[in-house]
Amino acid sequence: MATIRRFEDIEAWKKGRELRKQIYKHSKRGEFARDFALIGQIRRATISVTSNIAEGFERGGNKEFIQFLSQAKGSCGELF
Repeated sequence: MATIRRFEDIEAWKKGRELRKQIYKHSKRGEFARDFALIGQIRRATISVTSNIAEGFERGGNKEFIQFLSQAKGSCGELF
């Protein structure tokens, strides 16, 4: 199994980035675009997904990384 050297190589981070693009795209349209509080909450949650994966990876320890992955998962749960 290959060692991951950059957080950008983590598949979950890549999917989180794509999710963020889609959230921003769809939150600009229709009635959804007028609900500023909801847009803000959803956008912050989607940013949190990739941010937590990156931060946890950069901490350098498995225990901390797992904790940050758990937070990223929680942010995903907030979106769905």
